[in-house]
Amino acid sequence: MSARKSCYRLTVEEPRIRSVVSDGKTRLQLPDEFGQCFHDFVELEPGLGLGRLHYRPSVRLIEETNGPHDGRVMVITLGLKGRSCYEGQDATSLQFQKGYTTISTFQGSPGERRYEADETVSQLRVVAQESLICKYIGRERAADTLGSQQLSRLAFRASTPAATAHANALLSHLLPCNRQLSRLDLHIHALSLLNEQLSLLAPQHGASSSPLSPADIERIEQARQMMDEHLDKPLTLDYLATTVGINKNKLKDGMIYLYNATPTELLLELRMTKALTLLETGLRVSQVAWKVGYKYPNNFTVAFTRYHGKSPKALFGKRLSQP
Repeated sequence: MSARKSCYRLTVEEPRIRSVVSDGKTRLQLPDEFGQCFHDFVELEPGLGLGRLHYRPSVRLIEETNGPHDGRVMVITLGLKGRSCYEGQDATSLQFQKGYTTISTFQGSPGERRYEADETVSQLRVVAQESLICKYIGRERAADTLGSQQLSRLAFRASTPAATAHANALLSHLLPCNRQLSRLDLHIHALSLLNEQLSLLAPQHGASSSPLSPADIERIEQARQMMDEHLDKPLTLDYLATTVGINKNKLKDGMIYLYNATPTELLLELRMTKALTLLETGLRVSQVAWKVGYKYPNNFTVAFTRYHGKSPKALFGKRLSQP
């Protein structure tokens, strides 16, 4: 690969490096000349898999794919860092972005994944085959959910606090610097993620309809996005409601309905998720505390430890510069 190339297309035939990392995890990695680009995957049980994608290509990269899964599957992708996209040969497309959950179903969909140069993309993926989905929700609901198209985008929405919490727990198994989860814990978190998304996509017959209009949902998600983008600012519920144009009580109730969290709980979830990401980059505790809205590092450390179960130093002691 020429270093002067501004873009490189990696075909299906070109080599990928496959290796066993540890504890049943396999890694599919691109050659070093493309930068740091790999995907770790572990099968939790027949029909249910967990993957972590980490790409930081040295050039703009277009990676051709035929779809690596046998049979029809649902893939739940939680964006952790950066953004990327997928373009199918049938003109369908998928977007993946930090803070958002993308749900797709397909069966061998040829297309291409696109990544920008020198930008880190990190994603957590739960892969469920049709047989497993039928096992838990029945063939009729599974058929309604999975559809029959070659590739379908079922959802692209802000990740709920519950989904983010399960993702963080699963990452503790996939990231080498963190603790390893038991097999039972892995199943619980992965199936909880799957259950949440299936409940939103294919509610059981007789379930009550949403009390929120599409316009309400859009405004509530705008408010959540504002919180996420201004974690260092003391945004009040009144300010958020006025800015997005919604009643304060409806905003509060809507967050509970959509994210299963009060505004205060949601803010804490966003802060702790952001803090984990920043600490992974090697920032000092005092810097991270300020960026996520804590005036005093000690207060941040207490909140982080209570939320994640371990202190920043316990999780990142070997990489963390001291304040």
